[in-house]
Amino acid sequence: MHDHTVHARQHGDSTPQRVSWAMAAQATLHCLTGCAIGEVLGMVIGTSLGLHDVATVALAIALAFVFGYALTMRSVLRAGVPFRAALRVALAADTVSILVMEIVDNAVMLGVPGAMEAGIGGVLFWASLAFALAVAFVVTLPINRALMSRGRGHAVVHALH
Repeated sequence: MHDHTVHARQHGDSTPQRVSWAMAAQATLHCLTGCAIGEVLGMVIGTSLGLHDVATVALAIALAFVFGYALTMRSVLRAGVPFRAALRVALAADTVSILVMEIVDNAVMLGVPGAMEAGIGGVLFWASLAFALAVAFVVTLPINRALMSRGRGHAVVHALH
């Protein structure tokens, strides 16, 4: 998708835009990076402190949103967008993607027997976490592509490049 197609969509053009799988994958990987930083950090902290699974998942989700939004805001702020506007762009671009990733990867982590109890020194913990993030990517990719084709999600960020 080129800048002019995104801008046309934002200015009332209701024609769906063509978004390649590669472009959607790039956006999904960007989102996954922020999610993974927060998710891994939350899981490591919660597991290391011996928190209950619910508290660990809540911490991981909160940190995934913080890091996901922060990575997007970093690039948007570098494009010269003021902080409040950058925050609105990050919320518009990432909320659905992060939400889907967090639902999927935490469901996988909770669904793998013993993964949450394995501890950060256990292969099961890390293998389950890596698998959970990979599944989250696969599930979120077509959702991001659909959002982008409608001028939403990461298409909002691409308009600033």
